[in-house]
Parts: sequence; structure tokens; C-alpha cells
Amino acid sequence: MKIARFEDATGHGQYGIITVSPCGCRGQEADLIEGNLFGTFRATGRKATIRRLLAPVDPPNIVAIGLNYRAHAQESGQPLPERPVLFSKATTALLDPEAPIVLPPVAPDEVDYECELAIVIGRRARNVPAERALDYVLGYTCGNDVSARDVQLRLDSQWVRGKSFDTFCPLGPWIETDLDPASAPIRTRLNGRVMQESNTSDLIFSCAELIAFLSAGMTLLPGTVIMTGTPSGVGFARKPPVFLRSGDVVEIEVEGIGVLRNPVA
Repeated sequence: MKIARFEDATGHGQYGIITVSPCGCRGQEADLIEGNLFGTFRATGRKATIRRLLAPVDPPNIVAIGLNYRAHAQESGQPLPERPVLFSKATTALLDPEAPIVLPPVAPDEVDYECELAIVIGRRARNVPAERALDYVLGYTCGNDVSARDVQLRLDSQWVRGKSFDTFCPLGPWIETDLDPASAPIRTRLNGRVMQESNTSDLIFSCAELIAFLSAGMTLLPGTVIMTGTPSGVGFARKPPVFLRSGDVVEIEVEGIGVLRNPVA
């Protein structure tokens, strides 16, 4: 089931269930949802036209994992971590599908893309064992952990600012509830060229293990987004490096979910 958050023809935000057509979903109708997305909800049978997609959730927190693909740790010159490498992204970095990633004036030169599978937590989770962790998941979406590498790696002593500039967390295009997170092909295309190509089977720490690790003393509220890490092929590790420039178009694809597309401005 694909759950979209969208602006309807009158400009109001709605949640609905969609069936994606080959030509995309702008102008398509969604079956409106009644009830609590993070509790009990149902399709109403009432239709609304999708004027534009919004980020599929408005999260209370965005937590992210670094160096969680084996090949990415290797290209970064880092040993495989013994436990998840945790950081956060500001919720103000959230960005809708098709909206522009804006290169920040204070750090415009080394902005990088990172395709990620994003977990959307469906109910309050604390001290959850790994074997039950996926029961707490509403679904999954595509994420782009946009990163200002000069800020992240040279100017600051930690990663949060370089990962949290406005527009640095595109999410979408919708939440997919029926996905095997342990075996999902994932890729980034930059101006149509494939830059990252991998599978979530290369994750060092699985989605279930991440939820168990994070919920051990840290309450994961409904709607919390967990960015699970990026595979190899990021721009800063290329020779020569490849960074985002105004006019570029970045597409993040997770097979079984869809494509998250954003221009760069």
C-alpha cells in the first residue's frame, strides 16, 4: 500500500492511498484516509486530486546512521563500525518531492547526494527487541541525506550542521507499507547518470537492528524517520569529486517504493 501526503486541488494537505500510474501521480486521484495514520485508519472511498506531493510524513525527529553500507565504509577509508554511527538531521531540513535542493550561500561548493532507505516509525517504540522491531514500522520511503562535505568533514567537529541546512532532507514520494527492507535495490541518478547502485542487503546493521539500538533508552515517537545509511558512489569519494550544482536533477530510487526527484538551485 502506498500512502501519500499531498496537496489537493483546493490547496489543503491530505493523506490518501494511491495506485501509481506509469506517467506519475500529479493530477491523479487518491483514496482519502480517515482516522489516525499512526493508529487505526481506513480508506474512505472518497477521492481527491493530487495537485502536488508533500514529504510523506512531518516527523517529530529525523535520526540518521552513517557508514552503514560495507562498500561505503570502504570507499570512505573507515573500518566497519562495531555499533551504529548515529547523528541527527534538523526537521527544518525536510523537503517535498520535486522541490529544489538549495545550495546554502555559506557552503555552496561541496554539497553531496546520498540515497537512503528511510524507515517511518508507526507507533511509540522504546526498548524494542530486534525480533519485534519491524512491528513498529508504518512503512518505508526514499530519502536523500544531502550533505555539505566541507562543513561536515573539515569546518565542524561533528556532522549535524553539514547535514541539516534547509532543504537537505528530501523524502518521498510516498510511504510504502509492503516492502522487504533487507533486500531492496537502491540507486542515485544525477542528471540521468547512475552514481550509486546497491542493495539494502549490503547494510551492516539491518532496519530491525537499528530500531532496537535506537529504542534502547531513546523513545521513537510515531512519525520518526530513521535514515538507514547510504551505499558507495557518493560524490566526495569520486576522483575527481562530483558535487551538486545549480541546474542539476537528483533522483533517488528504491525499487518497490518509487523515485524521489529534486532539482538543485
